Amino acid sequence: MATAFALLLSTSAMAQEPAAAPETPLTDAAQEARARALFQEVRCVVCQHESIADSPAGIAADMRRLVREEIAAGKTDAAVRQDLVRRWGDYILFRPPFRWSTLVLWLGPFALILGGAVLLWRRRPGAVMTAEPLSDEEERRLADLLTPETDRPDPDANRPHD
Repeated sequence: MATAFALLLSTSAMAQEPAAAPETPLTDAAQEARARALFQEVRCVVCQHESIADSPAGIAADMRRLVREEIAAGKTDAAVRQDLVRRWGDYILFRPPFRWSTLVLWLGPFALILGGAVLLWRRRPGAVMTAEPLSDEEERRLADLLTPETDRPDPDANRPHD
């Protein structure tokens, strides 16, 4: 039993993500500042709600290393962003570009707010609702349903409860 428990503990420890290698900042302070600014604009593909600057995930460390390498190679910020989008898509950026493929990301929240406002306006208490009059058949069915129970015996009732 103790061996099985030790094996269980060791497998959960091996399943964890290995720690990221220590990061080495760029030697040029201006380049490092550019890299750190880009870190804030790029979404972690694992955490998705954090930037790669704030994420402890190993892939975020790899992405930070990649950004630093590209900046050290002389690429512009736009070229670095374009390379990240090429690899992971527009979702990788916290502010994706405005184009047809990202139209829902940009206009979706406004459409939801507008739709909710229209719905609330139509459901307001002072709104006039018109009802169509009942047909003769509907009037007859309504009158049949509203007749007292004494006129219509319940077919499911027991003898003492008739």
